[in-house]
Amino acid sequence: MSIKLSSSVPTDREVVLGILNNSEEALNKLYVAYFPMVLQFILNNNGDDDDAKDVYQEAIIVLYNKIKSGSFELNSKLKTYIYAVSRRIWLKKLTQHSKKTNNITDFEDVLVVDDDVEQHEQKDMQFDKMKVALEGLGEPCKTIIEDFYIHSLSMQDICEKFGYTNTDNAKTQKYKCLQRLKKIFFQS
Repeated sequence: MSIKLSSSVPTDREVVLGILNNSEEALNKLYVAYFPMVLQFILNNNGDDDDAKDVYQEAIIVLYNKIKSGSFELNSKLKTYIYAVSRRIWLKKLTQHSKKTNNITDFEDVLVVDDDVEQHEQKDMQFDKMKVALEGLGEPCKTIIEDFYIHSLSMQDICEKFGYTNTDNAKTQKYKCLQRLKKIFFQS
C-alpha cells in the first residue's frame, strides 16, 4: 500500500483530527511538514541528523499521546508547539550530556532559545489578534490599511483607487483608519 502525500503543509485541525481518526496520512504529512525546522535547530545546537530524527520522533509521540488522551490544548500554532517540545527534549538531552562531561559552557548558546520560543508564541497570538481586529475594521479602512502596509501601495495609488481628491485626504483617512484599528486591537 503506497501513501500519497501532498506537498502542502496540513492545517493544525487536519493533523489533530487525523490523529484522532488514526490516519496514517496525517502523521506522514506531519513528519514531512515540520522536520526541517527541528533539523535546523538541532544542527545549529551541537546535534546531527540522527539526533534530530530522534528528537522529532519523541516530539511527535508527545503530541500523539496528548491528542489521543484528550489532554491536548493548542494555545499556539502546531508548528510552534512541535518546535517548543523538540527544543525542550533537546535541551534536556544536552543538559544530561553536560552533567556527564561537566562542561555546560558548550551549550550556553542553546539556552537563549527559550526566550525566542516565547517571543514567537507571543507574536503568533498578536498576529491572530491583529487579523481579528482588521476583520472588524470594516471597509474602506480594512482595504486602505492592507493596501498601504501589506501590499505596499503608495498614497497616490490609494488616492486614485478610492477617489480621494488628493493624497493629503487619503493620508488623513489612513490615519483615522489606523487609529480605529489600534482601538479595536487594544480592546480585544
